[in-house]
Amino acid sequence: MQAFGCIKRIVTASADAIILYFDGANLDDANNACHNMLAAIDSNKSRNSWCWLRECVPSYDSLLIVFDMALIDSHGVYRALSNLGAEGINQQTESIQFNRNESSAVIEIPVWYGAPNASDLSVVSKKTSLSIEEVIELHTSITYKVYAVGFSPGFAYMGDIPEALSCARLGTPRKRVPKGAVAIADRQTAVYPSESPGGWNLLGLTAFDMLVHSDEHSESRLKAGDAVKFVSVTEQEYKAGLQVEL
Repeated sequence: MQAFGCIKRIVTASADAIILYFDGANLDDANNACHNMLAAIDSNKSRNSWCWLRECVPSYDSLLIVFDMALIDSHGVYRALSNLGAEGINQQTESIQFNRNESSAVIEIPVWYGAPNASDLSVVSKKTSLSIEEVIELHTSITYKVYAVGFSPGFAYMGDIPEALSCARLGTPRKRVPKGAVAIADRQTAVYPSESPGGWNLLGLTAFDMLVHSDEHSESRLKAGDAVKFVSVTEQEYKAGLQVEL
């Protein structure tokens, strides 16, 4: 399957899935191209001719498309995507930009930096040659984009943290990371939505619940494309937020 438009590569992931990889001057451009294609697909998937579509999973510069093999094969999927055309995708680009301008709210996540059971601040300080205060200041200094949601339900990959704060993952992952731990690894940051193993460097805790719960199920509070800013709070403010969440 030959690449077209902003797609630089198409890979067969399995018998019922393909992955589109997008091109761009940088990762953000490639991610925007991914979401433009996703929006174009969303505008068509209600049509009967797209009943083969099972799921689309966006990531940093790629889009996984899962289809029903009983209804179509990968070449048919390729033709459907090709037929979306540049005009249709450009229309979605304008629509996405309009929606971004209309809903430019930044989601703030309060963090108790240095919480005793979730703090690698001294380790991060040594790795980066920054003081602990500088680590916190840098982590709270910018707005992050959610590039993907995965690893576990509600786990949102956000980037890019300032280069000076870049930290390699732990050599040996922990068997237990507490729910609400705010962490960094390489140029990414995230919040552990539930207790789990993990190998990222922990900066503190948040009472912000990464999952929205209902009687039937739980779903991620953040979605790809959201804008997030971390805000430093005191231990007392963290505990007050935790009581609200409960």
